[in-house]
Amino acid sequence: MSELLDAKVQSFRSYVKKMKSYGEALDVMYWDLRTGAPRKGVEARSEVIGELSAEMFRLSISEEMGRYVEELSEPSVFGQLDEVNRKLVDECKKEYDRSKKIPPDKYQAYVVLTSQAESIWEEAKEKADFAMFQPYLEKIVAANLEFVELWGYEGHRYNTLLDMYEPGMTVEKLDRLFADVREKLVPLVAAIRQSSRQPDTSFLKQTFDIAAQKKFSLYILKELGYDFEAGRLDESVHPFATGLNPGDVRITTRYLADDVTSALFGTIHECGHALYEQNISPELIGTPLCTGTSMGIHESQSRFWENMIGRSRTFWHRYYPKLQELYPDRFRDVSVDDFYAAINRVEPSLIRIEADELTYNLHIMIRYEIEKALFDGSLQVADLPAYWNAKYEEYLGVVPSHDGEGVLQDVHWAGGAFGYFPSYSLGNMYSAQIRRTLEQELGALDALTAEGKFAAVKEWLVERIYRYGKLRTPHDIVTSVTGEPLDPDYLIDYLKGKYGELYGL
Repeated sequence: MSELLDAKVQSFRSYVKKMKSYGEALDVMYWDLRTGAPRKGVEARSEVIGELSAEMFRLSISEEMGRYVEELSEPSVFGQLDEVNRKLVDECKKEYDRSKKIPPDKYQAYVVLTSQAESIWEEAKEKADFAMFQPYLEKIVAANLEFVELWGYEGHRYNTLLDMYEPGMTVEKLDRLFADVREKLVPLVAAIRQSSRQPDTSFLKQTFDIAAQKKFSLYILKELGYDFEAGRLDESVHPFATGLNPGDVRITTRYLADDVTSALFGTIHECGHALYEQNISPELIGTPLCTGTSMGIHESQSRFWENMIGRSRTFWHRYYPKLQELYPDRFRDVSVDDFYAAINRVEPSLIRIEADELTYNLHIMIRYEIEKALFDGSLQVADLPAYWNAKYEEYLGVVPSHDGEGVLQDVHWAGGAFGYFPSYSLGNMYSAQIRRTLEQELGALDALTAEGKFAAVKEWLVERIYRYGKLRTPHDIVTSVTGEPLDPDYLIDYLKGKYGELYGL
């Protein structure tokens, strides 16, 4: 690379780092809003977030950025760049081409809207009052419809939104994947319902001291390898992870006094996200490549650590004595195998984040169907509660008693994250396929879990997935790790094996 080109690249990298700095400051503000900022300060904070977001947006579509991506994208120049800089130019060009189509004032207004909407959603959920949230959601959907028209789309309007979270994913592909999974899961769920071996879960329905729950969550996080010198655990209405940079990846959970498992599995889920973000290569810091390659791959890690490790029999044979120590009066007469069966009980439920592994995917498919309908015009926001309830009755045979446990249960729409939900089911598929390769190379995951060899598991994942950040596409990751494209049959085989044994099928 010539000195002139090297200077140009360094100037470009400095410009991108400035944008990333704005992004990190905004992430801290968002984190603060969700973890304890005073309610009366929400409106003013939202305005500040909107102003800083608009400035970052202006940087992304400036004439200076336009010159950088145009000059560095020239074939004769692009070919001289190393892998990191080529990918960085590609990412910035994609973002520039898309963002340039959105007027800055519209973008700023949208950021303010979603910041306010997330706080309104919290109150609306608590009061089970959809009407309170409805006008905000109507504006958010309308804005996204307008943005999609400005961005452009091929096929279904929803494809453009899907691509933002899972590059290359389309409605056509998802329809086939989901239909395949649904077709194979429904008979399994039916067989489980008919099984005479139904776990007792009554001992989970007690009061559990929240201080003890926090203690156990912190203990498990340390065991799994979460780096507390590069993160922290807080509380929020809806668990989430925020990766500011590999040295600062924060997670939250939600403690329920009448449910000892909700906070624990929420914590392990977010730990999976955090382990990914804490272990991205340092060379990517200060760039938009310093994050997961897609939400599907990201969710594959949260679901892997939460379900394939955290809900496994060997995990509880190892850690159940610690839980009994914290709650001697609650679990003294409950065997570890009975506890394992209870936390893996298959039962149609209303709440996505508390759903079992089998029916969880049906929760995602409901949201997918709703989002498609919102963006093809066949469903209006005002009709969401009734449509939601009808879908839950159709897919799961249950109906919410109020909107707090129904259409208001997730924060995603308040933040405008349309296209995100399919990532959860894709993550389940990715995780099962990745697990197969991991076991071929390291040995059975159950054996590794029994011995607490989480460091070895994490290092394998770091080497194969985490360190690359966004350098590789989701397709590149899954094919390089497993040797083949995404195949949902690995998930089906895993679920049949686990639940067949559990229910004596």
